[in-house]
Amino acid sequence: MAIARTIKSYLDERGVEYDTVEHSHTETAMDSAKSAHVPPHQMAKAVVLEDEDGYIVSVLPSNNRLNLGWVSEELNRELRLASEPELRQLFDDCDTGAIPALSEAYGLKVIWDDQLKHASDIYIEAGDHEHLIHLRGSDFQQLMESLPHSIISAGKEYSRWVYE
Repeated sequence: MAIARTIKSYLDERGVEYDTVEHSHTETAMDSAKSAHVPPHQMAKAVVLEDEDGYIVSVLPSNNRLNLGWVSEELNRELRLASEPELRQLFDDCDTGAIPALSEAYGLKVIWDDQLKHASDIYIEAGDHEHLIHLRGSDFQQLMESLPHSIISAGKEYSRWVYE
C-alpha cells in the first residue's frame, strides 16, 4: 500500500513535500521508529479517543505515553480509548494499528502534543505497517497550527513517577 489514499490526497492538495521511508513490518509506532532508524521523539503516533461528542485523535511522540486525564482536562471532555472495530471503520484505507497522525484528513478532530513543536523532521505512519511518511517539521507545524495543542503526554519514566 505504501501511503493510504486519504493521506496522499490530503498532502498533495496542500502542496506538502514528503517522502516515504520503508521499514520491516512492525506493530507499534515506537517499533516503526526503531526499524526505520528514526529518533522516537520525531515519530508522531496517533491515539484515537472518544466520548458522547465523538472522536478525537491525540498526536504525540512515539516514546511518550498519552495522559488521558490531561487530554480530558484540556478539552473538558470525558474521553476513553476507541475500539479496534471503530478504528477500522474510521480509517478504512489503513491497516489496523497503522493510523496516520494527520487524522484531520479523515474529518476527525485532533489535539497534538506541544513536544512535537520543535522537531526538525516528523515521521508518521503511512497507513500500513511497513512505511512511514517523512515531513519537514515546519510543514507538520503548518498542517497542525490551527488545531488545539498542549502537553498531553510524558515519557515512561515520568508517567511512572506521577502514578506510583
